[in-house]
Amino acid sequence: MSALLDELKTRARLGLNAARRGEAGPGELRLRHCLNQVAREVGFVHWEHARVVLGGLATREDDMGTFWHAPRTGMLLNLWLARYEDAQAALKADPRAFLLPYRRQFMVVQADFIEELGMDASHPAWAETAHDLVAAYGGSAWLTLAGRRLKAPRSSFVSS
Repeated sequence: MSALLDELKTRARLGLNAARRGEAGPGELRLRHCLNQVAREVGFVHWEHARVVLGGLATREDDMGTFWHAPRTGMLLNLWLARYEDAQAALKADPRAFLLPYRRQFMVVQADFIEELGMDASHPAWAETAHDLVAAYGGSAWLTLAGRRLKAPRSSFVSS
């Protein structure tokens, strides 16, 4: 899990270095500002939020951010559910679907949604998760997919 956080820390340091060279942003920028910014860029409220979720410390009831959402997915037909048990039932009814967390809710989506995230819906890690990123949270397949999500184009992320 530290690889996910290390990626965000690297992005923050690059942003800070660019700002110090006068290439980006004004004045008294500190690393903590850059950490908060990169966390927001990938769907979290702030750095601590990203640290908890990407560090595997969150619970099913916690806000998981918008990390598994993308701007152009609003045009796709998806199921939004408040209860995980209802989302699991919907996933069970459609084995080709994917169950993803969204803030404190759950989405059951199709492969085109996954593609809009900048990811490959046929990646073997999806099978390892049984298409359920909530149940697989923190496991090796989840880490693989979260790492691939972080490498997706920046345009596939929603700023929180």
